[in-house]
Amino acid sequence: MPNLELAKTIDTPAIHFDHESGKLGIEGESYPENAMEFYRPVLESLVTFAENGEIPLQVDFKMLYFNSSSSKCLLDIFDILEEYAASDKDVTVNWYYQEDDEDIKESGEDFAEDLNLTFNLIAYS
Repeated sequence: MPNLELAKTIDTPAIHFDHESGKLGIEGESYPENAMEFYRPVLESLVTFAENGEIPLQVDFKMLYFNSSSSKCLLDIFDILEEYAASDKDVTVNWYYQEDDEDIKESGEDFAEDLNLTFNLIAYS
């Protein structure tokens, strides 16, 4: 499985997915004109990993801002993660937020409430 690397732009986050280590990182702001088009390779890569992977999966979100269409794509990512976890695979989500960013913290709390995954809220300065 090829790794996925998408460079950060003004309106899209950096995405790094190393299939061998089972680590996916999404970092930055997300408000692309077409969120589904931007996140499609991420979703496809996750589905491929889930179909073939046998190792733990760690997903690190370090979002500074995301719009509602990006939020829908994040929910799609979480759905795939939950399916992977339901097949007795370890999945850990780390949701990083700046200490003074209540909006991103609350978004993480909301996601955590709705998911059946190990979900860590981690503050940073």
